[in-house]
Amino acid sequence: MEKTIHQGRNVKRFREMLGIKQEGLALELGDDWNQRKVSLLEQKEVIEPELLEQVAKFLKVPVDAIKNFDEEKAVNIIANTFNDESAAFVQNYKCTFNPFDKWAAEIVENRKLYERLIEAEKEIIVLLKKLVEERKKK
Repeated sequence: MEKTIHQGRNVKRFREMLGIKQEGLALELGDDWNQRKVSLLEQKEVIEPELLEQVAKFLKVPVDAIKNFDEEKAVNIIANTFNDESAAFVQNYKCTFNPFDKWAAEIVENRKLYERLIEAEKEIIVLLKKLVEERKKK
């Protein structure tokens, strides 16, 4: 017995992975579409080929990806890909990057840039004062 792929559920998965709301998909599908209609579409096991092609085009995924994606098979592939050593590596992995350090370094760099801009402005003001004084003398 062959398991059927639920195309509507796959549309929902791809849409959510791309961060697109049902309303956004409805807008793209046309004036007669709304959030409720997209919700009903995502409940359909089989979607009409023309509509499926339109949805796939908007989601920028191949039609075959929606037709053939099987979450259970994907999970099995991922589960069987990792062995004990790789799982141990993942568990012992420690991040060496501290986002706060990078943020603090950017603040320091921005402050230095700001100070250089202020110095340049001060130099411009001094030059302008000299020009004004020279014109007053003439």
